Amino acid sequence: MGPLAARIDALLTALHGWPVYLVIGLLAFGEAAVFVGLVLPGETSLVLGGVLAAQGNLHLPVLIAVGIVAAVSGDQVGYAVGRWMGPGMRRSRLGRRIGTTHWDHAEDVLARRGAVAVFAGRFVAVLRALVPGLAGAGRMPYRHFLPANAAGGTLWVLAATGVGYLAGQSWRHAEALLGVWGATGAAVAVIGVAVAAVRRRRRQA
Repeated sequence: MGPLAARIDALLTALHGWPVYLVIGLLAFGEAAVFVGLVLPGETSLVLGGVLAAQGNLHLPVLIAVGIVAAVSGDQVGYAVGRWMGPGMRRSRLGRRIGTTHWDHAEDVLARRGAVAVFAGRFVAVLRALVPGLAGAGRMPYRHFLPANAAGGTLWVLAATGVGYLAGQSWRHAEALLGVWGATGAAVAVIGVAVAAVRRRRRQA
């Protein structure tokens, strides 16, 4: 786990109730909105949310619903920003910081794949952040963008939270096994110490 992911994990663990859903939703929203997905770990927060759900700290259906609404809404904002700014978004201060290589790659994928790129790009960090804005700037018809966006966002949230949930369940099983092994080891150690003490007393006698 990287430093930023560790901070998100610490933040989510420290919170309780609806603030946890709020933070996860904001991160999932921000990853696709206004290009900030290059720095905000929305996917990481969903995975960690899945782990918390497996541990009983969150309700998985609520987490999934929040994630889907946030992810799809974030893409809508990105699309709207692209429509508003047009090609000039590449020349904005934030656009220049993203770098020509990322822009060119995302534009190439979008030009070749169209709506498929909107769907598939959801699973690639750089494309997830840039493709919605480029789709808006390129005047992709909204009737093509929305279904691809909704399908990709939904599947992405289900995959991320599912991975976290399964990992959390596995960790709980591992903890249970470790608990059994630890108890068994402690019992064996106690018995061993008792047997050694009895033998030593017999020798002394």
